[in-house]
Amino acid sequence: QEQLVESGGGSVQPGGSLRLSCAASGFTLDYAAIGWFRQVPGKEREGVSCISMGDGSTYYTDSVKGRFTISRDNAKNTVYLQMNSLKPEDTAVYYCAAKTFGAGTSSRAYEYNYWGQGTQVTVSS
Repeated sequence: QEQLVESGGGSVQPGGSLRLSCAASGFTLDYAAIGWFRQVPGKEREGVSCISMGDGSTYYTDSVKGRFTISRDNAKNTVYLQMNSLKPEDTAVYYCAAKTFGAGTSSRAYEYNYWGQGTQVTVSS
């Protein structure tokens, strides 16, 4: 059974760091694009970052550029999101997703066909 499992969420103070992991099982990510999305109640799911498992090309939404870094480990079928200098506005449920059709990265949630269960990130003093 294909699934994505996120881990690494939690609570931190502003300025702190967290690293999220997204591990795939039941299918290979080698030809996929993996995206990290986040959602807060009452708002649409936002594309935060994504990476092509093939060529490593990346995308970041403007609000996280310079603070978040996405990386991949093809051997472990895993993608990471290193989040530094966290701000209260980064508080959300973070989801990873896999896009196994079409080439390239995308910040559009509807293009992703596998989703993890989500992990809560809370940034508060």
